[in-house]
Amino acid sequence: MTSEKITAEKRTEFGKGAARRIRREDKIPAVVYGHGSEAIHVTLPGHETMMALKHHGQNALLELSIDGKTQLALTKQVQVDHIRRVIEHIDFVAVKAGEKVTVDIPVVTVGEAGPDTLVTLEHAELTVEAEATHVPESIEVSVEGIQAGNIITAAEVTLPQGVTLVTDPEAQVVNIANAPTAAEVEAELEAAEAEAGIVHEEAEVEAEAAPAEEAPEAEATEAE
Repeated sequence: MTSEKITAEKRTEFGKGAARRIRREDKIPAVVYGHGSEAIHVTLPGHETMMALKHHGQNALLELSIDGKTQLALTKQVQVDHIRRVIEHIDFVAVKAGEKVTVDIPVVTVGEAGPDTLVTLEHAELTVEAEATHVPESIEVSVEGIQAGNIITAAEVTLPQGVTLVTDPEAQVVNIANAPTAAEVEAELEAAEAEAGIVHEEAEVEAEAAPAEEAPEAEATEAE
């Protein structure tokens, strides 16, 4: 896990008004906690920070330069405005190289399970302990060729070297079941609609039009 180098500015203004002014300047308010010292309130460059989080995931490790001093900071919480899709605030934990940290890591399934199976991720994340500068971005769980009726528990997941499982070893992580038939899917949909109170109006039956009687052609009389 590599760290991104970002220059941060200490901030002394707080509150919603100050935060709005910071965001208008395309910057992000943030705070760094940890190691028994007072929290450090900083302002980060918006685009640069956003790209760092995008590339390194929810546990991105940043190397913050604050007043000429370098501080390793592990991302703990990112507040996002889901309408405007912008980062509103970030919480970091100050860490040191060699220090162990407990983090939640996203689980990703790889491979193709056996035929006619449905793969369900029961645990989207696993809690693990890892060295601060070697936190994995994700944990892969292979389902290649696994037949229906099998469950992969946390204890059966292969973790990267140096990473220790904290999640309950017996926790179900991936469930490989029989894929539902079309009839079962339709039945579940109907049950869900009924529970939600959705009623479909019956299609109006078109009235059969009676065949129009053809009027007999008038016989033309020729004038003599």
